[in-house]
Amino acid sequence: MRTWERAATPRLPGTGPHPALHDAKTDAPLVVPTDGDASLYTCGITPYDATHIGHAATYLASDTLTRVWLDAGLDVRTAMNSTDVDDPLLERATRDGVDWRALAEREQEVFRADMAALRILPPDSWIAVTERIDAIAAAVAAMLDSGDAYLVDADVYFDTTRERAYPLGFGSRTDRATMLHLAREHGGDPDRAGKRDPLDPLLWRAERPGEPAWESPVGRGRPGWHVECTVIAMAELGAPFTVAAGGIDLRFPHQEMQAHHALALGASLFSVARANAGLVAYQGEKMSKSLGNLVKVRVLLDAGVRPAAIRLALLAHHWRSDWEWTDDDLAVANERLDRWTAWAQVLPDDPSHEDSVLEWLRYTLHHDLDTPAALQAVDAFVGRAPADDVSIDAIDALLGVRLR
Repeated sequence: MRTWERAATPRLPGTGPHPALHDAKTDAPLVVPTDGDASLYTCGITPYDATHIGHAATYLASDTLTRVWLDAGLDVRTAMNSTDVDDPLLERATRDGVDWRALAEREQEVFRADMAALRILPPDSWIAVTERIDAIAAAVAAMLDSGDAYLVDADVYFDTTRERAYPLGFGSRTDRATMLHLAREHGGDPDRAGKRDPLDPLLWRAERPGEPAWESPVGRGRPGWHVECTVIAMAELGAPFTVAAGGIDLRFPHQEMQAHHALALGASLFSVARANAGLVAYQGEKMSKSLGNLVKVRVLLDAGVRPAAIRLALLAHHWRSDWEWTDDDLAVANERLDRWTAWAQVLPDDPSHEDSVLEWLRYTLHHDLDTPAALQAVDAFVGRAPADDVSIDAIDALLGVRLR
């Protein structure tokens, strides 16, 4: 699937360190990668509505990690999916009286435009689920053959009771009561009769009247949610790859089930680390399509808000923190952008000074992508030193904010 135009990234002198990223699996910092190349899979959108600030914050976290890796001189490979066939999308298409495929393509185009405006580096591979139906169905068939999956009527479920390299919940540090609550909250069906365990997730949904379906070795139907990401990530990046990324709301069941599906498909490990971005609230509640309390990137852009100001407003919050969007976020970001831009326009008559903000940015971003500290470092530098080309390029390459 077509991605969006990649923003040019200046080359910086020297190389930065590999980042010490907080690993959600172990709740501890982990230098990734310790050596070799780097790879990142980010769970993508379900394209039935426009990008909101919570989405943008998650993809900006992945973007920042990619930029730090590139600055470290690593060969970086990235991938992301688009869940372009799923219950929420089908329900929205039915509600609005439009074809589900047209709705998905329209919202994917909006997403492309939003990401390009925010200068989010595009993934090397952006894969729609409908592009990989055969591969996903083959993986489900393989799990049926190995005994890792079973039938309930014509639907295929994953067997979480089988012994594997680590128990269910280990990678997300989640107890059973919480897992049951989250499974129910995130589209699972723990009360369905015939399942071996209430937590067993759907791998393949048999055809229902009025729903899209594809022929497959496991019958006509469509994929379950978690397995699609497993198959796409393993095909694009191999397993284990370096980091699996997504919002904290994906920690269980989505990321946990991805990893267990990978084990069932023969991988020793799905990813070395997991990165979970915090949730963004608005008007006192988590920002979500179901609640409708959305601050949409497209609405802000259409109202004339500068993309760099949106980016700075997001960077002012640590990527793992939960926070609430307010008008003050944009006000502070606009003031900061004005101050930085004015500074960058005036180069000294004698540009021979050796001071730059580059090493401060490398230092702060090495420590768990600490973008609030990075912004403060630039603020301090702008307040005491004249502009220089290295600093301006570093702000562009590492923070994604172009000042000229």
